[in-house]
Amino acid sequence: MAQSNELRVYGGIKLYAGTASPELAQKVADYLGEKLCGRDIVEFPNENLFVKLHSSVRGQDVYVIQHTAAPVHRNLMELLILLQTLRLDSAARITAVAPYLCYGRSDKKDQPRVPITSRLVADMIQIAGADRYMTLDPHAYQIQGFFSVPGDVLNASHILCDYVLENLRPYLKDPVVVTVDLGYAKKGRDFAARIDTPIAFIEKRRVANDDKPEALTIIGDVKDRDVVLVDDEIDTGRSIVQAVNLIKENGAQRIYATFVHPVFSAYAAQRLAALPVTEYITTDSVPISLEKQEVFGTRLTILTVAPLLGEVIRRAHEGRSVGEMFNE
Repeated sequence: MAQSNELRVYGGIKLYAGTASPELAQKVADYLGEKLCGRDIVEFPNENLFVKLHSSVRGQDVYVIQHTAAPVHRNLMELLILLQTLRLDSAARITAVAPYLCYGRSDKKDQPRVPITSRLVADMIQIAGADRYMTLDPHAYQIQGFFSVPGDVLNASHILCDYVLENLRPYLKDPVVVTVDLGYAKKGRDFAARIDTPIAFIEKRRVANDDKPEALTIIGDVKDRDVVLVDDEIDTGRSIVQAVNLIKENGAQRIYATFVHPVFSAYAAQRLAALPVTEYITTDSVPISLEKQEVFGTRLTILTVAPLLGEVIRRAHEGRSVGEMFNE
């Protein structure tokens, strides 16, 4: 009798996209030489969602590509319903590919009577039917421990780093990498080591449950230097406004801002466009509307994460190492 822990054999790759990430999903499909599978996603007048697959996925290796940035709850529910639909249609293995995973900041009880919502999101993804998950640069890497299914937590900051190294590094004057806060210090050190620059840190303190942290001081030297400012995501943009102003007050020259996730809530794009930043460099983990892109003029560079996601999907399907991609 076959044992339940024996290696299962999956069918072909099947790619599905929610409505949140159609362009990124198509780029991933193009990289893999696959087609996006057909599905209907309907919203009824009462705001309930309905999903129907165009063809069977019985026995197949299925990947659902859907970020969960704004509109957060619509996108999250789409992902969950897609996962359950695939499970009920007897897919052999289902992987939730969420380039940006919502509620990543709610990762601990740091005060009385509050939830750990990122754990709740992990539970829902698993219960909906995901056998595996894939995501990019979570705000807190400990959320991996909230999942009891295996997953690939990928680092897209190397895409930004490669761009800086190839396109900016030769022209930077006495450059220094600066992290927006101390929480990004380790990633910042890796970034600085790769482009061979010193590093400085901004110390900031968040004193309430709002989006208004107070930037306090710079640990390190930025005077008369070009600065590469690094962070994982930009949400409202208030942190980076304070960071840029503080860096300028300390005598920095040109500033280049790099970040993986362009969440851009509220008036973030307008706040950023008003800053004395030479170039913003980000990815398409979260799509940026044309209206928001236009406020930056030529100062916004968007790098795609599709080859990264596509290659990891290929390796996961073939049972090959993902760490080899990063010399690990």
